[in-house]
Amino acid sequence: MTNRKHSLKLLKIAGVLGLLAGSGSQAAAKPLKVFILAGQSNMEGHAAVSTFDHIGMDPKTAPLLKDLRNADGTPRVCPEVDIAFFTSKGGSGNTPTPVVKQGKLTTDFGAQGRAPQIGPEFTFGIYIEKQLNEPVLLIKTAWGGKSLNTDFRSPSAGPFQWNEQTADKVSAEAKEKKKAATGRFYREMIEDVKKVLEDPAKVSPAYDNNEGCELAGFVWFQGFNDYVASEVYPNRNKPGGYDLYSKLLCHFIRDVRKDLNAPKLPFVIGVLGIDGPVTEESEAKKPERTRGILPNFRKAMAAPASMPEFKGNVAAVLTEKYWDAQLGELAARSEQVKSLSKKLAKEGKLSAEAQTAAVDKFSADLFTPNKREILEKGKSNQAYHYLGSSKIMAQIGKAFADAMVELMNQPGKTGADTKPH
Repeated sequence: MTNRKHSLKLLKIAGVLGLLAGSGSQAAAKPLKVFILAGQSNMEGHAAVSTFDHIGMDPKTAPLLKDLRNADGTPRVCPEVDIAFFTSKGGSGNTPTPVVKQGKLTTDFGAQGRAPQIGPEFTFGIYIEKQLNEPVLLIKTAWGGKSLNTDFRSPSAGPFQWNEQTADKVSAEAKEKKKAATGRFYREMIEDVKKVLEDPAKVSPAYDNNEGCELAGFVWFQGFNDYVASEVYPNRNKPGGYDLYSKLLCHFIRDVRKDLNAPKLPFVIGVLGIDGPVTEESEAKKPERTRGILPNFRKAMAAPASMPEFKGNVAAVLTEKYWDAQLGELAARSEQVKSLSKKLAKEGKLSAEAQTAAVDKFSADLFTPNKREILEKGKSNQAYHYLGSSKIMAQIGKAFADAMVELMNQPGKTGADTKPH
């Protein structure tokens, strides 16, 4: 009986995932378009809604506010965009047991904390719906602190392989933990998507049982845990040091398409853009041992988009383009103030009053009132979370939508139309 129930469930899922659409009446139908957003903490989103005012302080980004807010300044609720968000309590967890949050897209589908936050889903949903001019469903599945080399490692990539430089230094217990962790969040991601597709109407009132739904695109926004994994990528500061990441991402794309029965599912890669564009000057300021690491990783992330296999159905978005250099500089100055305060407190040579006076003077030399306002209104998190800046994150989400629409407009069928049986 158990096997029969399991088989029936698999048949139901397969029926929802379906086959590529044919012609005639199937082609004439307009299935609900479904987009999958997946990754780690920056896909979760740590940009506090309280930073929205900063968007309006820059003439280049100020026009975005009219799409993010209502006329009275309250956050927009998107009536034509539904979302199901799978994550863990507290924003990032070590187990793949998800918390499901669903409803009309608005500003509280970022990392789940004390105050509302956004990730790229907010503006992605707004601008994908605006360009398609039809209802859409977003399935967002993201957990902080997760790597592609382990947590999101997909089936065809095989088991985790320790490199020769580190294998002998790792304990048997650590190897067992790594084995158990490998692929857990890939499997959870696929299960989460299938869970929604079993009955899309539970999330989206726009779903029509007669027309079904279409897996229309996938956005991948991850990278930091691989970027800093020197034990996995020991030659990361050398050319080709992150080639393994490119290979793993290719496996990931192929496996997602296979497991969701969407052979040419449009796939957008959000290339890690923390700290903005890399220049000769910025690299020269780094210790020699770390030079080349960030540009090497970005090249590895973007590599699949230029491969013949993925031509026309995979795109890379360089999120470094949307980094706020001014905000980043002001954040660095703020860290200088904190460092001075800690230094003086540790030395203990000055009275409390003298310490405060010294720190206040140093801060006043670094910040004009205007720059202080920009920092306070613009930053809500650390640099590895894009400073918790909605100005940065809103532009990234829009760029993902633009790239997705461009892929969808490529000649030939790229998505997967599905109908329930």
